Amino acid sequence: MAEDFPDDKYEFKPTPAQRTFADQLLHVAGSNDLFTSVAKGQKPVDDESRAHYPTKAAVVTYLKKSFTDGATVIHEKGDGGMTQTVVDAESGQSLPLAALAYELIEHSGEHYGQLVVYYRTAGLVPPESRSNK
Repeated sequence: MAEDFPDDKYEFKPTPAQRTFADQLLHVAGSNDLFTSVAKGQKPVDDESRAHYPTKAAVVTYLKKSFTDGATVIHEKGDGGMTQTVVDAESGQSLPLAALAYELIEHSGEHYGQLVVYYRTAGLVPPESRSNK
């Protein structure tokens, strides 16, 4: 969706109270980075500001990197490492790293659903809803 959505609509928001399309993507990337930092035992860095990623290309690159970095740390940890207890940076709750990963999956799903609405209200058809014919 990040690559598909038109560049000239990256600042689109369905209502004034909502984030822009770009800000939605940056929020997802920032959440991915938070997971990766916690998994590595590092302090999370809040770097999802639009000012740091002013173009569509920059947003797409950051989003892709955030998923790649998260997948890498999961691979490096392995099954045993995913049972390691970590502290959720937002709630302060101790939980297995795997539980934090599942929270992130659910979070990404929520934002996918929101982005479908962005597509529809912008008069576009989301990629997964397009005919394959």
